[in-house]
Amino acid sequence: MIPLSVLDLVSVREGGTVAQALDISVKTAQAAERAGYKRYWVAEHHGMDGIAGGATSVVLAHLGNATSTIRIGSGGIMLPNHTPYVIAEQFGTLSALFPGRVDLGLGRAPGADGRLAHALRKDIHAASERFPNDVVELQARFAGQAAGGVPSPQAAGANVEMWILGSSLFGAQLAAMLGLPYAFASHFAPAALDEAAKVYRERFQPSETLDKPHFMAAINVIAADTDEEAAYLATSTDQSFVALRTGNPGRLLPPVRGYRDSLPGSAKAMLEQVRSVSAVGDPQTVRAGIEEFVARTQADELMVSIATYDPAAQIRSLELTMEALGQVPA
Repeated sequence: MIPLSVLDLVSVREGGTVAQALDISVKTAQAAERAGYKRYWVAEHHGMDGIAGGATSVVLAHLGNATSTIRIGSGGIMLPNHTPYVIAEQFGTLSALFPGRVDLGLGRAPGADGRLAHALRKDIHAASERFPNDVVELQARFAGQAAGGVPSPQAAGANVEMWILGSSLFGAQLAAMLGLPYAFASHFAPAALDEAAKVYRERFQPSETLDKPHFMAAINVIAADTDEEAAYLATSTDQSFVALRTGNPGRLLPPVRGYRDSLPGSAKAMLEQVRSVSAVGDPQTVRAGIEEFVARTQADELMVSIATYDPAAQIRSLELTMEALGQVPA
């Protein structure tokens, strides 16, 4: 069966703290490692009360120390928020700490409005335009080249697996041109999924990194003992999606029975569109949903996005999903 990995937003629960969110992520990463997941990625978001993964490389170091075999990585680093030199240093250092286990997923969208751009002291628009060049600079630094005449000792020769992330055709085209693996954020932006996969595969140019395309797609997965219980647990992230799309992002809220029935038509339609790439239910339902998604996308790997208000249910969901697919290590 297809390899599965985990995407973690390091969600801060209502009534919880950043420290508690980080502790939950550690326990979830350890559970994912035990269950046989391939990668554990953390997403970079800033200025959001409900997401604690903004200092992504620091969080990855914490997770790396708490695990021993699972790959750790960024899903992703929003490169316009940074300089390639600093990211090369950070991820080169992570590679030295956790050899052969570090992924660097790179995104072009800053995830920032004007206020955050000011706080970061960055011209986000100009930095976004430089994204392809910055990716190439990172490749050069990991290859040991002193880009601009300035060496990156921590990065030179580091065994970091680079990925291009995206939710549109731009990332697909860039990943294809550079011969890099490509991950599509279909868990929250599914509209261009099929076209992006097609463009990436058709335009892929072999490189020293890859001789053929390698495509990963993200999917929302919540598994529980029954379909009803899984749907109930999923209403926490349903509330988060609605809050985000209506300009009121907040902390991860407790689940609410009948939540979707309480929504106005426009919000319900938006949520249905976002949730169109999901597998929510008991193990049999989740297996069927994942198999259907794999058949549709022909993905080489899947990244499952998981978040429940109850941390124990989150870990149980990971375990049930892997058991359903018959991938539990002997």
